[in-house]
Amino acid sequence: MTGIIVHEWIERFGGAERVADCVGALYPDAPITTLWSDAEPGRFAPGRVRESWMARTPLRSHKALALPLMPPTWRNLGRADAEWVLVFSHLFAHHARFAGPARDARRLVYCYTPARYIWEPGHDERGRGLGQRLAGPGLRALDRRRAAEPDDIAVVSNFVRERVERFWGRDARVINPPVDVAAFAERGDGGLSAADDAVLEALPSSFLFGASRFVMYKRLDLVIRAGIAADLPVVLAGDGPERPALEALAAEHPGRVTFVGRPSDALLRNLYARATAYVFPAVEDFGIMPLEAMAAGAPVIAPRIGGGSETVVDGVTGALIDDFTGAEVREALTRVDGLDRQAMTARALEFDSSVFDRRMREWIEQ
Repeated sequence: MTGIIVHEWIERFGGAERVADCVGALYPDAPITTLWSDAEPGRFAPGRVRESWMARTPLRSHKALALPLMPPTWRNLGRADAEWVLVFSHLFAHHARFAGPARDARRLVYCYTPARYIWEPGHDERGRGLGQRLAGPGLRALDRRRAAEPDDIAVVSNFVRERVERFWGRDARVINPPVDVAAFAERGDGGLSAADDAVLEALPSSFLFGASRFVMYKRLDLVIRAGIAADLPVVLAGDGPERPALEALAAEHPGRVTFVGRPSDALLRNLYARATAYVFPAVEDFGIMPLEAMAAGAPVIAPRIGGGSETVVDGVTGALIDDFTGAEVREALTRVDGLDRQAMTARALEFDSSVFDRRMREWIEQ
């Protein structure tokens, strides 16, 4: 079967890109259509990625400015021939329409979330401007019409499935994103550099661990507050625009918070494995990192809502809580103390890349 993969845009690194790369490996002959690509050289075979006109303009570096032009761009793709079209969408890629035989191909959408900035502007600052608010009703009506076109929709979690039903009026199957369990279940210090060893040697024997991009919605400030509430040191891995704010909060508690920057895969695996618990306060659509932590044998403390609540088994692989700043954190740490680390790895295996590969093939080729 011949197919086409459609992706909003391609970053150098990101969770959506890892998912698309897995499908791209399953179907190495499928071309990839995207608005623009910032992939590093050599990641894709020459000519495989087909960019839109936006790639030749400054819009590729200004997503907010490009947003109004995305729907019409997706509706006017070139001629293509395919038996199926698989669209990865979190904004408007599910509006995609080709000319030629591909227009009548079976169309599948893998949805990370309906576009937050038009459906939930309170959760996305891009939807809060006057122009966006005025355009919102029309965009929502258009988006719902376009969402009626695909033959089938899959989503990353039940949390997103509910939104797809509410906003688009469509049912969807759940196919969870892939997790490279083997990479994080590996025991030992293999792959650590001398710099990684130095980081590990400087760490306290017990600590709460938080890791992600340092952006506001990840709520890494709550990891620090959880450590203060539990009287445990905190280690944070990552970087991003919220770093100054996190450092300012850490400065209020001298000696309690250690920043380790962006860790190598080997260092990240060891940080998970050595942590008293991995703290994941964000209400995410799914959440890969809690499963990486479980694969490495770390209990996870996560909120009761969102994708994390679908992967963390309360009392078996971690604890689900409402408040990350007080007694509930201390009680959660008591509950996760002594949990079976093999059970955590076994739970992570339910979301392994091999499971994703099998389910995607079955869906695409049915």
